[in-house]
Amino acid sequence: MGDFQAFSGKQVLITGGVGFIGSNLVRRLVALGAQVTVVDSLIPLYGGNLFNIDDIRERITLNITDVRDPFAMAYLVRGKDYLFNLAGQTSHLDSMTDPQTDLDINAAAQLSILEACRQHNPGVKIVFASTRQLYGKPEYLPVDEVHPIRPVDVNGINKLAGEWYHLLYNNVYGIRACALRLTNTYGPGMRVKDARQTFLGIWIRNVIEGKPILVFGDGKQLRDFNYVDDAVEALLLAALNPRADGQVYNLGSREVVSLKHLAQMLAELHPGARFDIVPFPPERKAIDIGDYYSDYNKIEAELGWLPKVGLREGLVASLAYYSKHQQHYWDAT
Repeated sequence: MGDFQAFSGKQVLITGGVGFIGSNLVRRLVALGAQVTVVDSLIPLYGGNLFNIDDIRERITLNITDVRDPFAMAYLVRGKDYLFNLAGQTSHLDSMTDPQTDLDINAAAQLSILEACRQHNPGVKIVFASTRQLYGKPEYLPVDEVHPIRPVDVNGINKLAGEWYHLLYNNVYGIRACALRLTNTYGPGMRVKDARQTFLGIWIRNVIEGKPILVFGDGKQLRDFNYVDDAVEALLLAALNPRADGQVYNLGSREVVSLKHLAQMLAELHPGARFDIVPFPPERKAIDIGDYYSDYNKIEAELGWLPKVGLREGLVASLAYYSKHQQHYWDAT
């Protein structure tokens, strides 16, 4: 793995830094001695939660700003060594009911952030958090980076545009940028009040509340999961390694499990928990992609990344975290 001490003393900007992955990245960079500025809109629907940074609030600069504000971003990108671009609208269903907002956040705002960098800080290194969702329904498994791209929802199309803007600015303007296509990331700090971020959040909440987990379809759909610490590790490696410039990388896991097996694992870890296999709601069935798991050989070969945290270990940590801190997440904005 990389020598992350290179971040010590560096100026780092993280968009979406009060959200799930962003706040875990913030905490890691603060521990490494970086000077971290966090940008987050704290719009209730998008996952930002101030409790996520409660323990490090005094050690960072927090700017409550929307990434759609080009004037604010032009100011904030100046002088930064690294930009981790994690701000986004993650809900696939919301993207279908309010496609314009999804476009504004996941595509248009990304373009204005890149323009701000081109004009005010062309030397910055950018790592963009993209998604496996843009592949759509897999033609083959595991899915590698050359798999056809056929998004099944508005969110996937806009995330793809945001990703490709980054690669374009790398290739045309020399602004070093790369993208990580994240798979199902989970762990402390994820949104659990609803399924806008990941279904696993609402599953964990239901387990703790003694409600049944609802598994849609037949429960045989296969998925891979990354614990948030492993996703943070990948972001840091991509930022430091020049080989990543202009590249896209899949994240993934060696452990591929069916949703029914995942529900069984959670039930075993929390006495009294149960799950029900239920039919798909029509709006979810329309954008379901069936089985999905990633081939992450490219990031392993080029950047040396491997997932370290096993699924059971990560689920235990997540259950413990939300059992302890549930009042900050159940109904938090």
